[in-house]
Amino acid sequence: MDMDPDASESDARGPSLGRNMAATVVLTGLAILAAAPFAPADALDDARARGTLRYGGDMEGGAPYAFPDPDAPRAVTGFEVEIMDRLARGLGEDVRAEFSQGQWDKLLWVLDSGRFDVVVNGYEWTPGRAEDYLATRPYYIYQLQLMGPKGSPVRSWDDLKRPRPDGSPWTVAVLTASAADDFARGRDAGAIRVVRFDGATDAMLAVQNGQYDFTLQDVPAASYYAGAFPGLGPVGPPVSRGYYVIYARRSDTALRDALDAGIGRMAASGELRRILEKYGIWNDLQNELATSFEGPIATPSSSRGARGWRLVLHYGDRLRAATLVTLGLSFGSMPLAMAIGLAVALGRLHGPAPLRPLLAAYVELIRGTPLMLQLYVLFFLLKLDPWVAGIAGLAINYSAYEAEIYRAGLQAVPRGQMEAALALGMSRWQALRRVIVPQAVRIVIPPVANDFIALFKDTSVCSVVTLVELTKEYSILANGTRDVVEFAAAAAAIYLAMSLPLSWFARWSERRLGAEGAKGGLA
Repeated sequence: MDMDPDASESDARGPSLGRNMAATVVLTGLAILAAAPFAPADALDDARARGTLRYGGDMEGGAPYAFPDPDAPRAVTGFEVEIMDRLARGLGEDVRAEFSQGQWDKLLWVLDSGRFDVVVNGYEWTPGRAEDYLATRPYYIYQLQLMGPKGSPVRSWDDLKRPRPDGSPWTVAVLTASAADDFARGRDAGAIRVVRFDGATDAMLAVQNGQYDFTLQDVPAASYYAGAFPGLGPVGPPVSRGYYVIYARRSDTALRDALDAGIGRMAASGELRRILEKYGIWNDLQNELATSFEGPIATPSSSRGARGWRLVLHYGDRLRAATLVTLGLSFGSMPLAMAIGLAVALGRLHGPAPLRPLLAAYVELIRGTPLMLQLYVLFFLLKLDPWVAGIAGLAINYSAYEAEIYRAGLQAVPRGQMEAALALGMSRWQALRRVIVPQAVRIVIPPVANDFIALFKDTSVCSVVTLVELTKEYSILANGTRDVVEFAAAAAAIYLAMSLPLSWFARWSERRLGAEGAKGGLA
């Protein structure tokens, strides 16, 4: 909202985040195409018959749009929630609005699948969206507000056109795929580095922490959260302007028209103003809602250039850059995870007795908490650099699973190997290094290789710490161009190209070490 995761121990995790992300990349576009034709001819009659108008939103974006009701935690409140309640009653006495949670930048994709009837969540009217969906008249006129640390020498957006005193660009945190994202990237890009977040409040928190310079937010979000982030304040007057609209599928003309008429009645009667004033977001711009619109904003004639695979080639440099980020995260974190995992496994099996329960607790803690939560701790609480947080988070998370894999491998080596090594005069450390660990490594190659392949996909979680890896870039490009299937297929092909060589190397290593292992050992 604009306010815009071979049998081994690792299999015990259940469906891995990596598999889920791979499925998302490959199947999202196909699911959209498969589901869309089965949507009802028009959702208005279906909503009336069902007694519910289902609308998609994202509570993660927060107030004042749609957020958990403090007085009833299982309920949803917000100015858009109240607007939809009124509009649903306007469709029929027995019709009620039903909120459906979804990820903000994927809501229109889910709308295509037929899971809900409309999308309303601070979604701006844009020519590209208007070509693919039906939009109502506006229910809010928004502007963008630059926010930064109080006492900042920057006084307006225009001041960001000049680099920082050290010559580096200013960093501006925005919500992914939002109007703020488009505005910041389209204005003075050479003097500004845009940092994308999946949540508006995450962007505000990072700026308050001093990790980035400023954040660009919609005025409703900036006004509502002013008290929640006391270190931040508005920087200069609002910039730009646009419209929040409700989006429906192109086949649902009757539903769009009914909602459009409902917004018009609410604007004319003053009911819309009362709702906006209740949440402290009414301003003089909103007077235009009742006087300047007699229906939906006109849909522009198509002005799109290249489409499909030609567009994928056009954005090839961005996909290559995102692939390098994925590779950097993977090859930076997996060796660390393997080293930490081996050390933990050796400590649990052969370390001092007081150390063993601590290492066991480490494994259970890391396996029992989500990777995303671990990244949040490293990035927002410890305030680590995004690359450091991403590599460290992946390494720590995977080290727990690697520890269990190595522990199983070490235990699979016959006990007589250690006894024979000690009988030959080796110390316990020499026996582990020269006899036990090499045999265990040969045993664990398949599950470790499997985890390495999964790690390529799990790097997608690092988007929460502002790293734009392959899945995130796919999402950004697919949202911006609406060529979902082509970009999904391109991303899937790149992931496959990264994973296959590792699979081949693992099988080659198994054969080579297996042949050598047949001659080695002590027995």
